[in-house]
Amino acid sequence: MERGPMVGAGLGAGTRVRALLGCLLKVLLWVASALLYFGSEQAARLLGSPCLRRLYHAWLAAVVIFGPLLQFHVNSRTIFASHGNFFNIKFVNSAWGWTCTFLGGFVLLVVFLATRRVAVTARHLSRLVVGAAVWRGAGRAFLLIEDLTGSCFEPLPQGLLLHELPDRRSCLAAGHQWRGYTVSSHTFLLTFCCLLMAEEAAVFAKYLAHGLPAGAPLRLVFLLNVLLLGLWNFLLLCTVIYFHQYTHKVVGAAVGTFAWYLTYGSWYHQPWSPGIPGHGLFPRSRSIRKHN
Repeated sequence: MERGPMVGAGLGAGTRVRALLGCLLKVLLWVASALLYFGSEQAARLLGSPCLRRLYHAWLAAVVIFGPLLQFHVNSRTIFASHGNFFNIKFVNSAWGWTCTFLGGFVLLVVFLATRRVAVTARHLSRLVVGAAVWRGAGRAFLLIEDLTGSCFEPLPQGLLLHELPDRRSCLAAGHQWRGYTVSSHTFLLTFCCLLMAEEAAVFAKYLAHGLPAGAPLRLVFLLNVLLLGLWNFLLLCTVIYFHQYTHKVVGAAVGTFAWYLTYGSWYHQPWSPGIPGHGLFPRSRSIRKHN
């Protein structure tokens, strides 16, 4: 006879718990949304500043030129000093794939939401195709330089024995080592990706200033690109500290910067190019709201 009130009390407690969890979930979602909007606004402001972008170029140059000096002040046994560390295998070796995936999604959303035109969207995405061609071409050029400047050596207990084999293929087939001038492809790629992502992400400040649709999915994709850009900067610093010879790193970074200049700094300003980021997305007649 007394079980009825006990059951009712248990159901009432369960309802209150569910209501409390529901309120807690709403609060967490509100906090996450507020952080997402605040973080994306501040990141867009920073990346959209021309002055800060020029300083960013100086930062990359300083990392490559002076970063190797830090090797005398860091722990040489840290995980980042190993070629087989997780970040080197999963991220650096596939840096262009990660960049294309994240940045391609961002460019696709920004251009299509701003124009609703497939042709314009495809034109802007073609910058990533050009970037892929630059990466492939540079990689082949670096291998060619190594072939032309290299020699075949056989490691011996007493040292290295020089062989007169004419090319890398015959040298490696004989079980020997081919050593030539090796431009750091990792330094090249990370430098190029950093410059490219900073240039593409800078458009978001103007996108927000024009009051274009900027929901949570777009803001999340933008922040993911910002985080990836930060990761590339960190891994570039690790690369110049722990790996490759000094001139190999400097040449790699210089080639990456030169590739950025030829594309974003020169060619993309021409009418017969994919266009600079943001080109054709923001009509002058559209009223611009003040962007804080």
